[in-house]
Amino acid sequence: MLRQVTAIRYVTPLREGGSLPGVVEADDLGTYVVKFRGAGQGPRALVAEVISGELGRRLGLPVPELTEIHLDPVVARAEPDEEIQELIKASAGANLGMDFLPGSLGYDPVVHPVEAGLASRVVAFDAFVENVDRSWRNPNLLMWHGGLWLIDHGATLYFHHNWPRAAAVVHRAYKWDDHVLKPYATELATEGPALAARITPELLEDVIAQVPGEWLDEGDREAYLTHLSARAERPEAWLP
Repeated sequence: MLRQVTAIRYVTPLREGGSLPGVVEADDLGTYVVKFRGAGQGPRALVAEVISGELGRRLGLPVPELTEIHLDPVVARAEPDEEIQELIKASAGANLGMDFLPGSLGYDPVVHPVEAGLASRVVAFDAFVENVDRSWRNPNLLMWHGGLWLIDHGATLYFHHNWPRAAAVVHRAYKWDDHVLKPYATELATEGPALAARITPELLEDVIAQVPGEWLDEGDREAYLTHLSARAERPEAWLP
């Protein structure tokens, strides 16, 4: 399970995010970017955040720590914005917290070149989880203390929005024409298969187990494990 904390103060909204995430202070004195379960995307976006984010972390990619952050609607009392009040009230219980990286900058592919091995591993990872949200228009990458960090994986695993069709697309190829790191991913031929070989059923079972029980029942966990394990078996189908 993810480490659990409790929100004690809503600090500020991040209005550039479509789901209206916010910065929240927790009872461990940490500060987190919170994706709310009551947002329009619903719990499936949070499930994708956990499975993909934790998979990336276990594969050695720089993803900020994820936490299960519990929210009491009473936190909304100090917030003057009615829209945010309603969002907090609709998000009682378990939400997703991502370690806040103070002073981080949005990634600019012209200003921030990325080492070929890392860029290639990120592309291979995105190909496996079918990340449609890593383009130059919206890279979902940050620069912090001189290093690259991967954020916002709610748009991955999009097969789970249509389970009846999921089996038919389990080996779907990844479209990476506008991937923001494509120019730097010059070692994909070696780094891609090496990363794919590390995606085992045991690893997938571990990351799926991190999803809070409020968002996913046991039958659904098995469905994710079956689909992702089958995809991992044929990297030649999805690796660019």
